[in-house]
Amino acid sequence: MLDRAPAEIAKDTATRRVRFRGAGFVPDSSRHGGWIALALVIALWQVAGSAGLVNPLFLPAPSAIARAIYQLAISGALWQHVSASLLRIGVGWLLGTAAGVAVGFAIGLSRLARGVGITFISALFPIPKIALLPLLILWLGIGEEPKIATIALGVFFSTAISVYSGVDAVPRNLIRMAQSFNVPFATIVRKVIWPGALPAILAGFRITASVALLLVVSAEMIGAQYGIGAFVLQAGNLMQTDQLLAGVVILSVFGLAVGKVIGWLETRLLHWR
Repeated sequence: MLDRAPAEIAKDTATRRVRFRGAGFVPDSSRHGGWIALALVIALWQVAGSAGLVNPLFLPAPSAIARAIYQLAISGALWQHVSASLLRIGVGWLLGTAAGVAVGFAIGLSRLARGVGITFISALFPIPKIALLPLLILWLGIGEEPKIATIALGVFFSTAISVYSGVDAVPRNLIRMAQSFNVPFATIVRKVIWPGALPAILAGFRITASVALLLVVSAEMIGAQYGIGAFVLQAGNLMQTDQLLAGVVILSVFGLAVGKVIGWLETRLLHWR
């Protein structure tokens, strides 16, 4: 070792660049991959329909569905159904989310609320909310109130569960550290617990948006004159499968739009990830 030339020693001790490996597990998705796959599926569907490989009564071609949507749009019926469904979804989701966030934080922060709240949520959450619609009609009358209440109930339970699960997942050492510095309780909730629980809350929003879509369609099928659910039910009864699938496409667009909005919120509110 002592007999080695200085050039050899310098060569061994020279630093070399190493790729950074500590970026964490952040799966990256292709920006256009999903749209390309969707376009390919629609193209294959159209080719199969145009070639007569699929009976148009059972599965109309995408061109027939697009034509049905266009005819509904120019007739004004599309906007009438969409506006009715959006109103019910918006009001029901906001009411259920506000109540769910409040109850979820109460369960996560209070021992008494946890003992009472989890018992009631565990007992009532498995009940299909659409099964309560006839009872809500008896209580609230025939109108928009039972449908909005059905959506709000479905959203409430899922939101409450995601919120108190997110609060429980906040590292307790961060809370103890803040308490050791005599930080006020309200500040701990705002600066420590809320940011820590936010990923779970936003994930719950994705679930509750889908729940709201499912419940509004079910409620409109049972007792509504206007709405996407009522439109789909009427089209199915008349065997107008192109219009039925037009309603399904509109619901898919709703879900895609909600997913984009929540994704934008995640990038804005979870900027530290």
